[in-house]
Amino acid sequence: MLPAIGIDFGTTNSVAALRGADGSLRTLRLPGGDVFRSVLCFWAGADGRPRDAAGPAAIDAYLESPLDSRLIMSMKSYLAQHSFTETRILGRAYGLEALIATFLRHWLTGVLPDVAGARITVGRPVRFVGETADDAFGEARLRAAFAQAGWPDITMGLEPAAAGHRFAQGLDRAATVLVADFGGGTSDFSVLRFEPGPPRRVQALGHAGVGIAGDAFDFRIIDNVVSPRLGKNTTYRVMGGDPLPVPPAWYAGFARWHQLSMMRAPRTLRDIAEVARTAEDAHALHDLIRLIEEDAGYALYRAVSGVKAALSAAEHAVLDFRHGRFALSAPIARGDFEAWIAPELARIAAAVDAALADAATDAGAVDRVFLTGGTSLVPAVRRIFEARFGAARVVAGGEFVSVAEGLALMG
Repeated sequence: MLPAIGIDFGTTNSVAALRGADGSLRTLRLPGGDVFRSVLCFWAGADGRPRDAAGPAAIDAYLESPLDSRLIMSMKSYLAQHSFTETRILGRAYGLEALIATFLRHWLTGVLPDVAGARITVGRPVRFVGETADDAFGEARLRAAFAQAGWPDITMGLEPAAAGHRFAQGLDRAATVLVADFGGGTSDFSVLRFEPGPPRRVQALGHAGVGIAGDAFDFRIIDNVVSPRLGKNTTYRVMGGDPLPVPPAWYAGFARWHQLSMMRAPRTLRDIAEVARTAEDAHALHDLIRLIEEDAGYALYRAVSGVKAALSAAEHAVLDFRHGRFALSAPIARGDFEAWIAPELARIAAAVDAALADAATDAGAVDRVFLTGGTSLVPAVRRIFEARFGAARVVAGGEFVSVAEGLALMG
């Protein structure tokens, strides 16, 4: 049996796994853990030439000099968007495929073993992120990025189906399984029929997906807790006229933390400063300017991600975020958080129903439900499945590595 490699390039984290020629399965890792943060950082070296780093090294470089570097995050979220063609970094144009290829070379060169003839299987979501996402376009760009990075011969596999293959390793009888894979940007669902074999046989019965997951939950926390402290829902005046709302578009961009660096354009900062001159809460808008200028998105993301995780284990948690003179210590109740994410929960529930409909299967015919990915730890998300299938049929595990390991098994 030839070795096989599974690669899960994720919105937030990336993971690779190897199935050896002897059938053994292991995660390929760099020092620091199984997962590798899906981020890039660019900066100018002492000689003026551009430098770049990925993963933990990128975060270290950014934190060392946030005003003189550019942090690139959530690259996967733009794959299926025709509107994203390129961005300029240090005066040079980069296409999305080139950015992802740069990330892949940094990451995979360090983790992939020299395994001749190994088959590489790369995961893709059932539905890419975005209201106007073109899934075929997204897959084509992902293939092109791997080709630019030096891996042109890859096979694609659906991420929830891969997680299902990993879960099926523990099945000893035929079963119909619904697999829910929650990433940073997408939530994907597959209904699969497993026959234990040997050889093990897998039949895909139906799929569905939606371009929302953990990042959207983060947005709701920022939008409801942080943005109001930065001037959202306040007013300003033009030449002493009637009060006008502070432009809400600033907070749509700011709340999605990975877009914060895009707001550092001089024109945007001048617009905010001009509004602040006659704003009812000028201090809040000046705080907004400083957070943008000082590229505080990563620190804010860590604080928000931490309180979200805390709310999975407790009914109440405190969002504690401090940057310079800006200090926020805000208690959050789980009930309020669940109310904020109700639109996302409804779309996730609808996608689960769509997967069952695509499989021409009702909930009663599903023997097991396997949840994977960090967002599966949110109690309100788990309740979606317990309400449809019963708590006894719902299991979770391998939150961060099951897709990569399943892709290796599929290979």
